[in-house]
Amino acid sequence: MNRVRKAITGGEEGTTFVETLVALVILSTVALAFLSGLATITKAGAITDTQSTAESLALSQMEYVKQCTYQVNVTQYPVDPELTVPSEWEVLPASVQPVHVTDDGLQEITVSVQYHDRTVLSMKGYKANR
Repeated sequence: MNRVRKAITGGEEGTTFVETLVALVILSTVALAFLSGLATITKAGAITDTQSTAESLALSQMEYVKQCTYQVNVTQYPVDPELTVPSEWEVLPASVQPVHVTDDGLQEITVSVQYHDRTVLSMKGYKANR
């Protein structure tokens, strides 16, 4: 068995400084790749959370506007007073555009949600006079 070991290692025992450095470089590269992956996952999670909150707020506001009484020749509908808006978030009043030249009972509604004074999501929908 001793002869086999000497044949493989060339008669040397232990590891050299260069071998140790190569092992550390390889280990460092793997660790760096792993940590980069963790950073990317964390950032993606934050983006997903922001988008999810914005979509929830916009959908709630859109449903509120659709339940409001139809108003002819208006430019906006107010924000739902019962909507719970987290701090640093803002739901803007829904803007209104008639679909046709005259307001014949169909309006295009745009709801926008901002986070840190930056628009995160704008959602369009329609309101009909029924």
